[in-house]
Amino acid sequence: MTPPTPLHLSLAGQAVDVLREQVLTGEIPPGSRVNEVEVAQKLGISRGPLREAIRHLASEGLLTLVPHRGAFVPDATLEDVRALFELRTALECAAAELAASRRTDVDLVRLQEVCAESRRNYKAGQPFPYRLDLAFHQTLLHAARSPYISEQVRLVQQRVVLLRSALADDPPHQHASMDDHDELVRAIADGDAAKASTVMRRHLSRVCAQMLTSLTH
Repeated sequence: MTPPTPLHLSLAGQAVDVLREQVLTGEIPPGSRVNEVEVAQKLGISRGPLREAIRHLASEGLLTLVPHRGAFVPDATLEDVRALFELRTALECAAAELAASRRTDVDLVRLQEVCAESRRNYKAGQPFPYRLDLAFHQTLLHAARSPYISEQVRLVQQRVVLLRSALADDPPHQHASMDDHDELVRAIADGDAAKASTVMRRHLSRVCAQMLTSLTH
């Protein structure tokens, strides 16, 4: 018997990657229904693999399945933001502590490189580089050497990026976030686990507050 094709190599797996990008970048905005016919035609696949991809993204919380209506990109609510950041703070503060004790020199160089690239893009007037923001947190998670924490944070971060896609940029907040990243790198370089956790908690608290403010204006 031929073994099943792994999801990441199948048509459905390819559709997952493309559809995830469309959702996280806001190409399919929050509150919108996924037009299966249109997306399938755009990807050049049948609706079978696309529906498999939709079910996969629904399991990650990036889509909501409504009986007899289809798949929708969820809207942000105040309750969603608070709940996501409660979980994200618990996980990423633990990861920051672990990174301070487990990081390698290679990890440290990579963290510094991502911070420097973020600054260059920001000074060049480009929109806030959420790709680099994710790269920073993913590099920190790699330095923590805790795969279970990393996987859970990845899922939470995706949902935060999804909620952010509907919000306007906030330059002062973006600048402060880059300052936080720089301070986190210094704490991790010094092996100061308590300081790394404190900075991460403060950073995520401000990100949460900024998103809540944006949602109420």
